[in-house]
Amino acid sequence: MNIAQIETALQKILKPFNKESFIYDLLLAYGQPKASIKRLQEGGLNLSKTAGEIIWKKKLFFKPVEGEDLHVLIDTIKADDKVTKHDPRFIIVTDFQTLLAIDRKTSDTLDIPILEIAKHFDFFLPWAGMEKAQHQNENPADVKAAERMAKLYDEIKKDNPTKTPEEVHNLNVFLSRLLFCFFAEDTGIFEKVQFTNAISSHTQTDGSDLQAYLDKLFVVMNTENSKRKNLPHYLDAFPYVNGGLFRNKHQAPAFTRRSRQALIDSGQLEWKDINPDIFGSMIQAVITPEHRGGLGMHYTSVPNIMKVIEPLFLNELNEAFESAKGNNKALNQLLQRIWNIKLFDPACGSGNFLIIAYKELRRLEMRIFKALSSLAFSNINLGNFYGIELDDFAHEIATLSLWLAEHQMNQEFFKEFGRTKPALPLKETGNIVQGNATRVDWEKVCPKIEGDEIYILGNPPYYGARVQDSEQKTDVRNAYNNEKIHKDADYISCWFIQAAEFIENANSRFAFVSTNSICQGDHVAILWPRIFKKSVEIFFAYEAFKWSNNAKDEAGVTCIIVGLRNIQSLPKFIYKNQLKIQVSNINGYLANAKNIIVEKRADPISPRPKMVMGSQARDGGFLILSPLEKEQIESMYPAASVLFRKLVGSEEFINGIERWCIWISDNDLKIAESIPPIQTRIKSVYQFRISSKAKTTNGYSAIPHKFAQRAHKNTGSIIIPAVSSERRDYIPFGFMDEKTIISNRAFTIHEQAPYIFAFISSKLHMVWVKATAGRLETRINYSSGICYNNFPMPMLSDNQKESLAVFVFKILEERESHSEKTLAQLYDPDKMPPGLKEAHHQLDLAVERCYRSKPFESDEERLEYLFKLYEQMIEEEKTKGTLFEVEKRPTKKKK
Repeated sequence: MNIAQIETALQKILKPFNKESFIYDLLLAYGQPKASIKRLQEGGLNLSKTAGEIIWKKKLFFKPVEGEDLHVLIDTIKADDKVTKHDPRFIIVTDFQTLLAIDRKTSDTLDIPILEIAKHFDFFLPWAGMEKAQHQNENPADVKAAERMAKLYDEIKKDNPTKTPEEVHNLNVFLSRLLFCFFAEDTGIFEKVQFTNAISSHTQTDGSDLQAYLDKLFVVMNTENSKRKNLPHYLDAFPYVNGGLFRNKHQAPAFTRRSRQALIDSGQLEWKDINPDIFGSMIQAVITPEHRGGLGMHYTSVPNIMKVIEPLFLNELNEAFESAKGNNKALNQLLQRIWNIKLFDPACGSGNFLIIAYKELRRLEMRIFKALSSLAFSNINLGNFYGIELDDFAHEIATLSLWLAEHQMNQEFFKEFGRTKPALPLKETGNIVQGNATRVDWEKVCPKIEGDEIYILGNPPYYGARVQDSEQKTDVRNAYNNEKIHKDADYISCWFIQAAEFIENANSRFAFVSTNSICQGDHVAILWPRIFKKSVEIFFAYEAFKWSNNAKDEAGVTCIIVGLRNIQSLPKFIYKNQLKIQVSNINGYLANAKNIIVEKRADPISPRPKMVMGSQARDGGFLILSPLEKEQIESMYPAASVLFRKLVGSEEFINGIERWCIWISDNDLKIAESIPPIQTRIKSVYQFRISSKAKTTNGYSAIPHKFAQRAHKNTGSIIIPAVSSERRDYIPFGFMDEKTIISNRAFTIHEQAPYIFAFISSKLHMVWVKATAGRLETRINYSSGICYNNFPMPMLSDNQKESLAVFVFKILEERESHSEKTLAQLYDPDKMPPGLKEAHHQLDLAVERCYRSKPFESDEERLEYLFKLYEQMIEEEKTKGTLFEVEKRPTKKKK
């Protein structure tokens, strides 16, 4: 069953309402099998022996009562062994006036008049197989509205193809006007269902006259009542809207029977339950993917937006309110403060962040009024909300959404205080500007006046250096003052640079959602030294998480949230795994450490074997073979066996995939050319390379029988996967023999040094890698220049190296005892064999003893220690040119 079917079924339960069958009808509404419900009614599935009470194992405990305190009753039931023994998902008690329920899995509760159960249908969605993780933080009506609008848009597009930007714009403006009308007729701006009923009553069912009707109606809504002449009542009944929404003439699209019905169906939703911030998601649900993706739009859910605004400013304001309670002077000062706060989103899209921030400030204002017993009107002005948006339609939707959010909050205000300002006519806001935020002067959009308190927030567009178009590359080059480093900078870094300049020495802070790329790998050195020069600091950060939205085609992106302010002595916090951790500092890697930058280097920071990238073919695939292809050639030409080598990269090594390559030395070239299938492949490599547009690849056409870049040496080696899952506690490394070719999809160390294997396999190294490495989505993208060459390793004695080797061989022994499994299976954190886990634990302890005698208590402590050690080693390198030795211990005298 889907949401709409469930809601419809629940409405039927209430008309007429039957106490005797209520619980069975409720279960049926969520798609429970009729046969099971019949057995439950007849007692076959009911484990309770008490009349009227139902216990359905794993599903439900239900108890109807009369004249009892339901809250006391449900508290008693949830602690009853009889209930917990049968593990029902839901506990429900009711006197058929009020219904109380508990979801025992999520601990969510429901306390409603029983006749309003249809409005809260999302609570019992697990009965329909939909876990509430999908809905518990969202309004299901929002999701359904987006789906209805998408259906309407699809129907309209069938008969109104958009070929030009102007046609796209016209259709988008039309949709924004529809959104306003649907919302207005359900929230008291218009008469109840005035717009939908007018269309249903005054237009032909085939849709032939709906276009003309809407064009006329929109002109009426842009005309003041005193200037209207000779209008029929059904048009004149609509109020004057103003605010610019209907000012410009945009012809409505043509309609058919189906599209007209889709419009009426959309109007029949309960729009008063829909948040204006959903409109951004509606854009994402209805406009073309090319249009959406090209602007980098990410429309976001309310809970995710709260992750930005709460630590940025809202938590502090709420704390100030709690402290001011009972002190009218302090409360009035707080009122004056929030009335003057400015909110600025320089990539505002359809205004989601501004809308949620506005609502939260209004709610705080109402709490203050209550505490003061005041009857004043709201003085939070939409004129204090500023935005920049590249897309003209999103810019219009942002303005519209702020109007509607103001109306929603005025309604909340009316419920609390019995008075509010009139909804119409709408007022111009004028502070949402259309333009390219990297080229617009932010201070002209949001002026900084002495005494202002300004918060900058939002979700700027993400574009890596390799996917930026020419205009975006120009934007980045300008932000970095034409320095060469801009060529590797993410587009979003422009917003961080401009925001840091804006808040410098001002009463201002900012927080942006970003891809985690700006706090990983090379990008830290590109961006953060420039930011920290502005005398600003990171004061809160959310570590990487999936940033999802509530749109039709939800696009989850791995993101971080970073908040910056001018340097202060106030606390700083890192949010990690739903924990809020106070720290002394947050650096560019979002680690609790000094503002250290780990820059790529060509050689290790302390003596150790060099790590290099594996061999790269650049062959068009003609030098690479599957096991079957290799066997077929060998069966026909046995002499070819000397030309084949096993080829191993990250994927082959971790997932146990077998691949081969043709590896021809100059001495074996004659043999290769005498074997037709090999000779054919060599010629194909030549053609691939000589035809390439890359000059370097052209040059390798002179040696078509060889890999373009050959890192292989005929020695044993260590393989280091270039990419590994972030879920693993350890990256699996391994020893390779001298015959195996390690591809450029991995790194190699041409020495089978167990002590090196020990260090890079340790938890200390993993902590370092997870902090400093780049990412492919969320996967670890290992870098020899950053992760290995900069890793702070101490000087080791021969005895220490020999000791570490014992632990390494124990790990290899444990792997071998599970040889039927791949390394991906062995290193799955949920399935890692206990013996292998213990072997790694013992290795971790041994490696950490090489650094200090006191054990580390957490990964945070490990990382803080490594950053301090790295800083010391860099300073030693600069000042003395010598290497740092870790925790010198007294040597024992030989007996």
